[in-house]
Amino acid sequence: MAQIPIKRSIERIPGGMMIVPLLLGSLVATFLPDMPKFFGSFTNALFTGALPILAVFYVCMGASINIKTTPYLLKKGGVLFATKVGTAMLIGIVMGHFLGEQPISAGFFAGLSTLAVVAAMNDTNGGLYMALMGQYGRPEDVGAYSVMSLESGPFLTMVTLGVAGLSAFPWPTLLGAVLPLLLGMLIGNLDREMRDFFAKAVPVLIPFFALALGATLDLHKVWQAGLLGLALGVAVVVVTGIPLFFADRLSGGTGVAGTAAATTAGNAAAVRRCSWRPAWWLLRCWRRSWCRSSPSASTRE
Repeated sequence: MAQIPIKRSIERIPGGMMIVPLLLGSLVATFLPDMPKFFGSFTNALFTGALPILAVFYVCMGASINIKTTPYLLKKGGVLFATKVGTAMLIGIVMGHFLGEQPISAGFFAGLSTLAVVAAMNDTNGGLYMALMGQYGRPEDVGAYSVMSLESGPFLTMVTLGVAGLSAFPWPTLLGAVLPLLLGMLIGNLDREMRDFFAKAVPVLIPFFALALGATLDLHKVWQAGLLGLALGVAVVVVTGIPLFFADRLSGGTGVAGTAAATTAGNAAAVRRCSWRPAWWLLRCWRRSWCRSSPSASTRE
């Protein structure tokens, strides 16, 4: 059978393994929204199972983190991690002071909320970071993402909202958000073979949760919020990119790693979908995906 270089073609796009499935899922949600339910069973689960896939993704990601990582990787990853999260916290505090936890209700910024901005700025697109560093940076800087991957998931977003005074989460909520990552770290550091086994699954799971996340995005609504979404994306790159660039330079880098880290990840969209809700709703949305099934969600998004 003739071979088609699908993987090679997708990988030519920076972050393509995330972007292409996300776009495919959004096309299904826009033009064939009832198709997954029509077929049901595993087909429906493929388009609606973002949360379970993300839970497995965090276990595998955690397993890839070696607590005995070399000092350079700890230094580089720690500096970028602290700068990214610290910037998001500062923005969250400022926006929380003026906006609170409710989204803006009118004008060009209608729908924008503190949670939306914090969720976007708190995370880094690991696939895009590693692709850019592999092409333009130093090989050892690619491994710094093993530390930065601690940004993944809703845990730090909840912590940031707490620091900003917008919410108070009970300890089971905070622990539950980071437990899969910690479980993976424990397994991976107890058994090197399990680390290698789980680490191989990290890139494999990316297109699957991207497809499911994309299936929650109606392109009609994306078009309606187009300029605002574009402005938020640019703001993430600029607002986090400037301090990340200088932090990278101060830590002995060239600034390329800091610039590559000035992105946001697709899994932040799972937090972003709940941005119109009060902050305490974040846990419910993360666990049950109620934002997708609630009748009020389609009218208020």
